[in-house]
Amino acid sequence: MKLKMAHNSLFAILLRSRWWVSFLIAAATALLARLLLPKDYQWLAVFSALPFIVIGAIAAWKQLQQPSPARVQETLQAMGAMPWAKFADTLEQAFRADGQEVTRLPGPKADFQLTRAGSLTLVSGRRWKAARTGVEPLRELQAAMAASGAASGLYVALGEPSDAAIAFARENGIQILRGNDLARLMRR
Repeated sequence: MKLKMAHNSLFAILLRSRWWVSFLIAAATALLARLLLPKDYQWLAVFSALPFIVIGAIAAWKQLQQPSPARVQETLQAMGAMPWAKFADTLEQAFRADGQEVTRLPGPKADFQLTRAGSLTLVSGRRWKAARTGVEPLRELQAAMAASGAASGLYVALGEPSDAAIAFARENGIQILRGNDLARLMRR
C-alpha cells in the first residue's frame, strides 16, 4: 500500500514552500511552547518544533536539487530548437537514466512505453512545441492508455496546458511534464 499525503495538508504546503518558512514556524512553535508551558515541561518545546524542522530540511534538500531558473530556461529553449527525432532520442535517454525501461511505440497516440517495477506508463510528446495544449492530445493518450492497460500517462509539453487540459489530465491519471520537472529530467 502506497501512502499519499493530502495535497493541501499543512506539511504538503510546507514542502512546496521555501525551506525557511518551515524553520520560521519551528522557531515560533518552540518559542510559544516555551512561553506557555510550565517550567517543568519547557523541554517539550523542542519536540513541538521537531516536525517542522524535519519538513524544512526535506524542503531545503529538494530545493537544492532544483535547477536554477536560468538553467531551466536554457534547457527549455534548447529543447524547443530540437527536431522531433533528436528530442525523442534525448527524451528516451533521460527516461533510461531515470531507471525506466523504454520502448518506442508506432502511431500518433503515444510515443513511448515506460516500465518500472511492473508499472506501465505511456508517454506522448510529439506536440511538445505547441504553445498551448488542449484536451485533444490528452484524449488520444488516454485512449492509448485504455487500449494498452497502462496505469498512468505522461504528456510532455513546453507550452501552457489549458485549464480544461489540466482538469482532464487530473481526472484520467495523466501527468503533464513541463517546466522545472521537464528540465530536471532532461538534465540527468
